[in-house]
Amino acid sequence: MGTPSTTAVIPAAGSGERLGAEGAKALVELAGRPMLEWSLRAFAAAPGVRAAVVAAPPGELDRFSALAADQDALEVHVVAGGASRSESVAAALDPVQTDVVAVHDAARPLVTPELISALIEKLEGRPDAAGVIVGAPIADTVKRAREPRGASGEVARGGPTIAKTESRDHLWLAQTPQVFRTASLLEALAASPQRVAEATDDAWLVEKQGGKVLIHPGPPDNLKVTTPFDLRVAALLLSERGDV
Repeated sequence: MGTPSTTAVIPAAGSGERLGAEGAKALVELAGRPMLEWSLRAFAAAPGVRAAVVAAPPGELDRFSALAADQDALEVHVVAGGASRSESVAAALDPVQTDVVAVHDAARPLVTPELISALIEKLEGRPDAAGVIVGAPIADTVKRAREPRGASGEVARGGPTIAKTESRDHLWLAQTPQVFRTASLLEALAASPQRVAEATDDAWLVEKQGGKVLIHPGPPDNLKVTTPFDLRVAALLLSERGDV
């Protein structure tokens, strides 16, 4: 079987405040390049990926378009992102013409062509599946707290307290890339505007529509850059790879 043509969909409308930067997080410099460029280079080197669509902050389309124009190995389109992550994904799907899409967070710049290809091939080999995601098995003991966290991770004074210790045998941390049959993801995004606004993960939307989503164990270095510490670690890993 040949590798199907795939379009990368990259939601990149988040801000860089937690990294101490003004403007878009995806344009924060990492090892001499905008963070987004590392992902674009990986997709350009993955067999079967012919284009990418980037959902950018509406006020920074010119900066993202300039970066897109500099990409020689990949056709990159820039669209205005939405108020939520899933709304940005929906906007980026509009110009997609391939049967398969690979949704990837710009904040995971250490993605490799090999990982992208493995996901695409896994989906191709499973006609019964609507998608396949990168997952990391949970190694730490998992505790369920009685008190909920706030939106920013804060907890009530004096808490939290342990309610239960969960079995981690079936638990995985969802990462990206997440590769889907385009029709399945479009159907999931069109099902419920409220559900789309609440979603933090595209696979969840497909699951809610009854789609089967597979898990592909990912490498330990597929980290998400959220803090200045993460940025330093990512730069070190890129240097060790010889990419810098």
